[in-house]
Amino acid sequence: MSEANSGPGRVTREQRGHLFLIGLDRAGKRNAFDSHMLADLALALGEFERNADARCAVLFAHGDHFTAGLDLMELTPKLASGGFKYPDEGIDPWGVSGPRRKKPVVLAVQGTCWTAGIELILNADIAIAASNARFAHLEVLRGIPPSGGSTVRFTQAAGWTNAMRYMLTGEEFGAGEALKMRLLTEVVEPGQELERALEYAERIAKAAPLAIEATLQSAFHARDEGDAAALSKLNELLFSLIKSDDVREGVMAMMQKREPVFKGR
Repeated sequence: MSEANSGPGRVTREQRGHLFLIGLDRAGKRNAFDSHMLADLALALGEFERNADARCAVLFAHGDHFTAGLDLMELTPKLASGGFKYPDEGIDPWGVSGPRRKKPVVLAVQGTCWTAGIELILNADIAIAASNARFAHLEVLRGIPPSGGSTVRFTQAAGWTNAMRYMLTGEEFGAGEALKMRLLTEVVEPGQELERALEYAERIAKAAPLAIEATLQSAFHARDEGDAAALSKLNELLFSLIKSDDVREGVMAMMQKREPVFKGR
């Protein structure tokens, strides 16, 4: 872990086999997102996407808190003047603007998880939180709406009235409530969230990479364009993979009663 960072935000990178660990690194400011950390997170996700050996990303935070949300003191002037945009080589961490990521992301959440942190959870594929984590959508108390996808995804996950209760009031809620509202995959004892996230990521990394990509592609297609649009492409996705080396490996492993070793081709 890095030392507490209260200056401009940054993001750490670490590769462990097929896993790509991405760490929010502004612990001295409870990992509040300034323009530097926003840009660096986008760049890190771009690096993950282009890394042929990286099959699953694990997004976590250094320090005691996941994130206090946006650093509006630093960001407001830049946003007001149109002076901030994600780097061309990056990927929007919230999936609001393109290009869309093609690889899976697992989150580990602890401590405070405000505003943009909730929206990172909603754009992840698996999210693990410590039982003492605390969540809140505070944007309306700061004069802005949630802008990282919650107005669409929170309502889809939790239902309209549950989501609106928290987005319209700024009221705080705990990990148990977040799990009940289907924002989280699992709640664990404090200090175990990253380990559990890594366990899920390892399982994902053992699966066939092309099949993982196709699964995400279909699910995103359904979310973005509707069920019928996604269903119309399922056979095309299947037929595009059926002759792959990974399918042959999967069948052989099943016949030989062994673990498959996929190459992503």
